Amino acid sequence: MRLFGPLVDRATYRRWVYFILGGALSVPYLLFAAIVVPSLLPLVVTMGRGVVIGMITVVLVMIASSFIPAVRVLEGAAVRELLDDPVPGVTFGPAGSWPVRLRSSAMFLLHVGTGCVVSLVSLLVPVGFGFSVAAPFTGRITLSTEDPIVVPKGWASAWIPVAFLLGLVALAYVVWVAGAVLTRIARSLLGVSAAERIAQLEKRTEQLAERNRLARELHDSVGHALSVVTIQAGAARRTLRSDPDFTEQALAAIEDSARAALDDLDHVLGLLREEASSRAPQSGLAELSALVEATRLAGAEVTAEVRGEPSSVPPVVSREAYRILQECLTNALRHAGKVPVTVLVDAAPDLLRLRVANPLGAAAPSRDGGGRGLRGMTERVEVLGGTITAGRADGFWKVEVAVPWGKRR
Repeated sequence: MRLFGPLVDRATYRRWVYFILGGALSVPYLLFAAIVVPSLLPLVVTMGRGVVIGMITVVLVMIASSFIPAVRVLEGAAVRELLDDPVPGVTFGPAGSWPVRLRSSAMFLLHVGTGCVVSLVSLLVPVGFGFSVAAPFTGRITLSTEDPIVVPKGWASAWIPVAFLLGLVALAYVVWVAGAVLTRIARSLLGVSAAERIAQLEKRTEQLAERNRLARELHDSVGHALSVVTIQAGAARRTLRSDPDFTEQALAAIEDSARAALDDLDHVLGLLREEASSRAPQSGLAELSALVEATRLAGAEVTAEVRGEPSSVPPVVSREAYRILQECLTNALRHAGKVPVTVLVDAAPDLLRLRVANPLGAAAPSRDGGGRGLRGMTERVEVLGGTITAGRADGFWKVEVAVPWGKRR
């Protein structure tokens, strides 16, 4: 079966089509050599010089045309569909550098040159077999009506059609081997180089970093708003008849939180669509009082202490610090319930410290590793070059953050 494998292998016939396509692509170049070159060079078209000049001209024209972006796309499609896709993941579009153009050009030239030879042999061998089948019976091979080739009749010439038939079988093996060779060459010439692979990985890393940043924004901003809305809605439902004033206050808090969440969502969706958002939230430490008040309205007792001058903190640090405090307060509401929460913001001249602590409560998390929120806070702090610690301590859940800025940065 291994011996006859190439004859029944589908890859053999796909490769054959690949070579025939190369032969078809060679036709315009051959016509150019046969018609255009003699008409442009009538003085040097002798039997020797004309052939040499024609071959050189054809090669030059092939090289020039191989740099056309559409040719690279065509060659890439042929390699992908007919040579079992030896370079998966490669985009066959306009080349970005000359090394890529040269490698693509070399692959195209190999395809057309090899395809021209294989197509010619693929045409001649079956035709020869068709003409030679009658030779043992007629004693001649009639290639033309004027000058047939005379051969012996009977068994003496029976080997001629057999030879052509064996030649056709051998051609299938040649196509199989040549296709395998060109597949390896395609993997080498059209594959992604080390520099291109590094560039792709860097681009992918940037995309993942941007996606993580957007995920953090959604988790911290919208997640906080939804936590407040959930708690306030529950409180409003319970006090709807007994305490209308508190119910009105809770509904107002729901309205404010929902509006803020819509603003944040609009901003993030604008970033995802790579367009300018109608609103670009820039919440920072200056909005800390509003954040604390919203958390108080949700039922938590929040005590906030601010030291130093938060307004002197750089905007990027201020925004990230605000998101970290927002996530800490959200986690306190979600996991500990309506418990006292203490917040400390210490804006020293060269270091910003944040500390949030709350009693564990009945629904405290069972492990110190945290979930997406803690991972998001850690990523924010690492981007700023700071440190973060979070975990249980003396019956409290504590989060402490230190971010250097100013002279240290």
